[in-house]
Amino acid sequence: MVEIMIVVAIIALLAAIAVPNFQRARKRTQATVILEDLRVLEYALDRWAIENNKIAGEAATFPDLKPFLKPSTPLYDTGKDMYGRDYGPFIVDKFPHVADATAAELADVAPPEFWRPYE
Repeated sequence: MVEIMIVVAIIALLAAIAVPNFQRARKRTQATVILEDLRVLEYALDRWAIENNKIAGEAATFPDLKPFLKPSTPLYDTGKDMYGRDYGPFIVDKFPHVADATAAELADVAPPEFWRPYE
């Protein structure tokens, strides 16, 4: 019986070490996905501006950019980040913006310099 209790204690100790590291890695992956979405949206905005002869400062909406995104991706389907928050605003010659609430939620794994130039 004592041996089983020791094994259970060791497993619990290993779980206590592994779970926080797993959660941190998951949040870091989420931050990286959001950063990549911002890069894709920046490219789509540039393509939209070129094809429609738009000048700096003109605004676009997500439906304007949708034809320049890869179909069957979460970004194409929703236009939102994984927390359900909108990207944007979309202004020609300006970077898309990560939602303040999203940046705050991921602040422990993605400091402000992580989001540059999309902050």
